[in-house]
Amino acid sequence: MSRVAFLFPGQGSQAVGMGRALAERVPEAREIFERADTVLGFALSRLCFEGPLEELTKTENTQPALLVTSVASARALETKGIRPAAAAGHSAGEFAAHVVAGSLAFEDGLRLIRTRGELMARAGTERPGSMTAVLGLTAEAIDRVVAAVGMPRDLAAANYNSPGQVVLSGTPEALERAAEEAKKAGAKKIVPLTVSAAFHSPLMERAAQGLSEALDRTEIRPAAIPVYANVSAQPVERPEDIRETLKRQLLLPVRWEETVRALLGDGFRRFVEVGQGRVLRGLVKSMDREAALFGSEDPEAIEASVQGIQEVAAS
Repeated sequence: MSRVAFLFPGQGSQAVGMGRALAERVPEAREIFERADTVLGFALSRLCFEGPLEELTKTENTQPALLVTSVASARALETKGIRPAAAAGHSAGEFAAHVVAGSLAFEDGLRLIRTRGELMARAGTERPGSMTAVLGLTAEAIDRVVAAVGMPRDLAAANYNSPGQVVLSGTPEALERAAEEAKKAGAKKIVPLTVSAAFHSPLMERAAQGLSEALDRTEIRPAAIPVYANVSAQPVERPEDIRETLKRQLLLPVRWEETVRALLGDGFRRFVEVGQGRVLRGLVKSMDREAALFGSEDPEAIEASVQGIQEVAAS
């Protein structure tokens, strides 16, 4: 029987209504939203359930909203006996992964991710930038594109998401030049993303410094399960390793393709996307069409996941 890995989505997966059905029908999930409102001192739950979308998509709100919804989904899965043997989170999702792994207390993880979002929003104002998805080039070809632009403080590969899908992050000028180089290299498609800043790039230096200081003030415990880190695509469990990988995360790329391949290599074939959205399931499917993929965005999805996981285990 293959073990289950939990995957936690990052920014871009948010939607008005996220977590509402879970909070209405699963007491353990409702308690998570209530605790979040108390910790943050405002009704994050109402923002998740009712919007408005403009407020929800502000980085400082999106990141805690995703964490709370993911943790609520994980608690709902646990009530059905579904527990992970490993976890990974895409960018902001890595903090939710550590809360579920027990390395971060829920309240500490929530405060950290709120701080991270605020710092990133501020960094985006101080050094404006954006992100662009490049489709149809290998990771090596992307690295050559970045080198050809020759603006190392203004441009970086931010997300190696899946074969042929890499996201670049940087200043508008650097991204424009990178798009030209990518087209010359044979990119199939260049897609500018609607984001407020250049995440996972040198433009986040001030934010990374502030987050590092916040992490130094936060208690981190040994993880109960391995969490595959964005920066290395390797499992971490020791507090000092967790602290270091989370510190480095804002300036380094999300190595998501390598992370999924590492999980597959370690024998995982069942994956639950924990929280809002379907993005991560799509990325896993692009690497292994045989993997069993499940969701948890509402009670119906959780019931279907429980049934599907049991069927896979029995086969």
